[in-house]
Amino acid sequence: MELQITVRNIERSDFEFVYDSLCELENQILERDTIEEIFNENILNPNFLYLIAELGKAKAGFITFHTQKLMHHAGLVGEIQEFYVNADYRNRGVGRELVANIMSFAESRNLKSIEVSTNKRRTENVAIYQFLGFSLTHNKFTIYKP
Repeated sequence: MELQITVRNIERSDFEFVYDSLCELENQILERDTIEEIFNENILNPNFLYLIAELGKAKAGFITFHTQKLMHHAGLVGEIQEFYVNADYRNRGVGRELVANIMSFAESRNLKSIEVSTNKRRTENVAIYQFLGFSLTHNKFTIYKP
């Protein structure tokens, strides 16, 4: 029997899963204390939505979504910041369910658009995002500061 996907707001007690997932996603050990500080601040921000997906008692994935008012959109827009599904739970609808919850949140707040970026090295994500209904409309440029 297939386990049902449950999506809920992330809580402080979910930090270990989120941190470990981010390290796996980025393929490196990240600065734990700084990430925990940002995590704890962001989960309390009413302009952000942090969700976790579970199958049974297992944490399967998470998504973070930030909203802001932008002048060139003449309103509120949202951006998926981090999105991760554990390899053991991929192709089981976890990602679709997380994005569906973001879409419902965005619709309830009349967002003008939802954006998501992906690192160029993650070429498979382009097809995933297009499958989820996103269009490739922008280029994103970055300068990293030491």
